[in-house]
Amino acid sequence: MGSLADAVARVAARRKQIDGVLGGRQQNQRLSELQAFGSNPGNLRGWTYRPKNVAAHAPLVVVLHGCTQSAASYDRGAGWSRMADRNGFAVLFPEQQRSNNANLCFNWFVPDDTRRDSGEALSIRQMIEAEVTAQDMDRTRIFITGLSAGGAMAAAMLATYPEVFAAGAIIAGLPYGSAKSLPQAFDRMRGHGGPTAKLLATTVQQASGHSGPWPKLSVWHGSADQTVSPVNSDQLVGQWLTLLGQSRSQPQREQHQGYRRDVWKNAANEEVIESYLIQGMAHGTPVDSGDGLSHAGPFMIDTGISSTSLISRFWGLEDAGSDRQSQHTRLSATSAGQSPLAVAQPQFEPRDPAAGPGRFIENALRAAGLMK
Repeated sequence: MGSLADAVARVAARRKQIDGVLGGRQQNQRLSELQAFGSNPGNLRGWTYRPKNVAAHAPLVVVLHGCTQSAASYDRGAGWSRMADRNGFAVLFPEQQRSNNANLCFNWFVPDDTRRDSGEALSIRQMIEAEVTAQDMDRTRIFITGLSAGGAMAAAMLATYPEVFAAGAIIAGLPYGSAKSLPQAFDRMRGHGGPTAKLLATTVQQASGHSGPWPKLSVWHGSADQTVSPVNSDQLVGQWLTLLGQSRSQPQREQHQGYRRDVWKNAANEEVIESYLIQGMAHGTPVDSGDGLSHAGPFMIDTGISSTSLISRFWGLEDAGSDRQSQHTRLSATSAGQSPLAVAQPQFEPRDPAAGPGRFIENALRAAGLMK
């Protein structure tokens, strides 16, 4: 194994290369920077996308990237701005800065950044207000989604500002209130410990004093995620089921080739929580590179499932029609042993048996946002 100095030098060189890509010509020109949006106590940047001739009172989708990503790179992978073109809504992309977190992770486990009217949470809320006011957006149709640390921060936003959002979607994230320090964050990411579902639900209730109605929730996770354990998906669902008073209710289950979808409905027979478990998928957002929206890349895993499209459908932003059915048909028709999900792994992170304990340590630091 090389020396620590060599490892540090490699990390610094990689970080410099990535910064050059994100700050240079490869920056996604589809997005416009949000110039002024309030006191910005979390020191975040904000980017927006508005389709040409977007109608007044259009919906707004807030998208939070994962660690090591930028707003533009996540949009290129997940395709939210292209989905906005199809369905006539605007998109807001809060973006972390390296001065806040060396690995560009939203600080989902820092109490000062995840309290109502404080830190990064308040910065995101200010961005939403600025965009809604300036563009006359529909306040009853504001949605939020995020991946990994961005997913955990999306959970924090749903908890601290539930009256703002109609629904949310959390991909490979963690429940709000599950960690309040770095050691706890490590444990929760591994699936170790954590508060009970009842205590997690109480934490959400106390975060804002809101008494309902609560936003709808879509939860996504890969069964082979070794960065954020799928246990967190179960805990997140349990948190919101307890919050909605449905902790003992059984889901309606849809089993498809390569993935499972569980759905919980309210007394009015409306879907209020859904949970996708993608078989064999590692840590990342599931995309379908053939949908005309998304692209595979770091933490953007081509599973043949367009999470962006299915989340939009669950939120009511896209008409129910051929897309979900075509995805179900395509995956169900895949013969056993040939599912693209069975071998799905992040293309940028090959497993190297010769790497030894150095790679293990680097992966742990990277997952916590302490190393590139």
